[in-house]
Amino acid sequence: MRASAFQSKLAAAAMASGLAAGFHASAAQAASQELVDAAQKEGTVVWYTSMIVDQAVRPLAEAFKAKYPKIDVQFSRASSSDTALKIINEAQAGRVMGDVFDGLGAYTSLRTADLVEPYVADSAAGIPAEFKNPDGYWAAPTVYYLSAAYNTDLVSADEAPTTFEDLLDPQWKGQIVWSIVPQESGAPGFVGNVLMTMGDEKGMDYLKKLSAQGITNMDASQRTVLDRVIVGDFPIALMTYTHHSPISAAKGAPVDWIRMQPVVGSPNTVGLVRNAPHPNAAKLLIDFIESEDGQKVLADGMYLPTNPSVKAKVPELMADGPQPFKVTMMTPEVVTPNLKHWIDVVDQLFR
Repeated sequence: MRASAFQSKLAAAAMASGLAAGFHASAAQAASQELVDAAQKEGTVVWYTSMIVDQAVRPLAEAFKAKYPKIDVQFSRASSSDTALKIINEAQAGRVMGDVFDGLGAYTSLRTADLVEPYVADSAAGIPAEFKNPDGYWAAPTVYYLSAAYNTDLVSADEAPTTFEDLLDPQWKGQIVWSIVPQESGAPGFVGNVLMTMGDEKGMDYLKKLSAQGITNMDASQRTVLDRVIVGDFPIALMTYTHHSPISAAKGAPVDWIRMQPVVGSPNTVGLVRNAPHPNAAKLLIDFIESEDGQKVLADGMYLPTNPSVKAKVPELMADGPQPFKVTMMTPEVVTPNLKHWIDVVDQLFR
């Protein structure tokens, strides 16, 4: 499916839901004993997630269950775009089933469809302002950084491209791969980063030159793209999750990531589904995910915590770590008004 077609499908679903009339506000709730009691009466929370099950979802669910044994966590893992469509379709059918969502691209589509209920968890107090919405529509217990990666058997560290300009070297023609998912985590995010960094005129000039390099498009996840680099099908990939490279390298894979600055930063937004069937259990789960305990579980799974009091397992992956790097932070507030244009540029130059 073309990126523009995907956007049209989401927009049509949002309009058809009849829920895009406006954005409502609700009072914040704390993880009080009253909330815990109400959540335990509901007994279940349904979580639609884009995180990796064995790395993050199951450990979080087990830790939450250990703390609140009377509440069962039911989770369903899918891409952010599929999660958004699932929640929108359920709302259209009048059968909202999910309580909590997370993912890079899900929030923007769900907010457009008025399917996000604001909630400010007390545990989010330690999360810096850049990683949460001031009105409580989302908070990010973890952040993703996306940059280039390379196969260390095919490319030496000295030879690997480290700047945008390096990618224009003739030796990389036909040697680069990326994901064209219509989100800030794919090719559109690379385009957005270039335009925001270089400005429209210089940025478009650069992107036209880059398009002549014959980048291979994959309508697949960033993990799948990186796997193609690991097996040697391509020496270079763009817009890969930086934490995936050390995870794979620790298992013997010939891969490393590149600090191609500014790196794209994307907060992994967590939010409450409007009209959730288990709203109190949902708030309690959100509170746990955003708490230090929840972020420690995520950090153990190689995710990058946003609370400064929780340390990443690999500090070098953090923008303010031992080897700091510049970041273009792609919050929903940045992405929402610009994503369609970035997708159009991808369609015009790289299809």
